[in-house]
Amino acid sequence: MQTLEFKVSKRDTLGKKNTKALRREGLVPCVLYGGEENIHFKISAKEMRKLTDTPKTFLANLDIDGTKYNAFLQDAQYHPVTDEAQHFDFIQIFEDKAIKIDLPVKIVGFAEGVKIGGILIKEKRYVKVLALAKNLPEDLEIDVTSLKIGDSVKVLDLEIEGLQFIDEPSASIVAVKVTRVVEEKEEGEGEEEEGEEGAEAEAKTETETKK
Repeated sequence: MQTLEFKVSKRDTLGKKNTKALRREGLVPCVLYGGEENIHFKISAKEMRKLTDTPKTFLANLDIDGTKYNAFLQDAQYHPVTDEAQHFDFIQIFEDKAIKIDLPVKIVGFAEGVKIGGILIKEKRYVKVLALAKNLPEDLEIDVTSLKIGDSVKVLDLEIEGLQFIDEPSASIVAVKVTRVVEEKEEGEGEEEEGEEGAEAEAKTETETKK
């Protein structure tokens, strides 16, 4: 998994007054959890967009006043009206400690079911996993080539070395479903078959009557 670098500074003072002043300067208050002590720092809202305004999942290398920490973004809070960033929570990463993280789903291939009129539905954009940082891929690649109409890929179908899947095993990630066009086509074929069978039966009855 790729890592983004951020050079930041600790917060000298805490409290609502200081927090408001930071936001006026285009900075966002943050906390780094998971180490021996929590570290409060500030980060540029503009710089953080590289981490938040993307469907990809990145790890963060935080240079806090010269000391580096590997981390990942656990929570982001935004203003309900302006949508401006209000606060970010980071979790420190250690080489020997597994972390829970959401991996983005990447679909590859062209499903067989889609070729005959079905529609591919991506039902989960992210899948939660537990893994060491060194085992984390950039995304969760799922090949849908063999999927027919009615088929799906569930969490329980995934087997990737080094990853433990946390989501409900029966949860569907991607599925190929029938469209109205296909349903109408199948119904039309069914009615045609019934019509042919009815015509044959009627002809048979008429012949027997003549006899």
